[in-house]
Amino acid sequence: MIRVVLADDHRIVCEALKESLEKEPGVQVVGVAGDGHEAVRMTRHLRPDVVVLDVTMPGLGGIEATRQIRELHLQTRILALSMHSDRRYVTGMLTAGASGYLVKDCALEELALALRTVMDGEIYLSPRIAGAVVEGLRRAVAPAPDSAGHTTLTAREREVLQLVAEGHKVRDIAARLHVSVKTVETHRRQIMTKLGIESVAGLTKYAIREGLTSLEE
Repeated sequence: MIRVVLADDHRIVCEALKESLEKEPGVQVVGVAGDGHEAVRMTRHLRPDVVVLDVTMPGLGGIEATRQIRELHLQTRILALSMHSDRRYVTGMLTAGASGYLVKDCALEELALALRTVMDGEIYLSPRIAGAVVEGLRRAVAPAPDSAGHTTLTAREREVLQLVAEGHKVRDIAARLHVSVKTVETHRRQIMTKLGIESVAGLTKYAIREGLTSLEE
């Protein structure tokens, strides 16, 4: 069961989402927050699997709420659901530690898919904004090939890092490398520990900066 907290300052949006999601098998809405502060408090007490956050909320917006939730050091994933598709909002949420970003006009099926994707430890971006995000990362990240952190990774860890950054799922990486899913998950966890990075978005930025991938087709 995926336990979800919804956070949006438009109550009618939250109630509509709650009603729809509770019809989805394997999903339970355990809390509804009206702003970022309430979302952080609910996350601390309820420890949901996923928090679905609006980006622009009064008092405490989604980006800062994401940072504060990440500082709780829980296993909770954060999924942005916003009317804004502007690159600044998207990259802001991903940099803060969100595991995915959806636009509000998405279908319920896409939201359900996004929930399950982030629960698998992957990152989810709506197809219509993915290109803008990649372009933003290309422009924002300067190469730093001599970074000391890069040299601490083994050859296999660099290989796994590149595949993660290119958007491959854990099962796909395991098949490509002819290892178990558990082995890939262990490598990814070790990579995050060595680099001090706590999100797939962060790993992607690091891989681009280190020249492991350009995210080009």
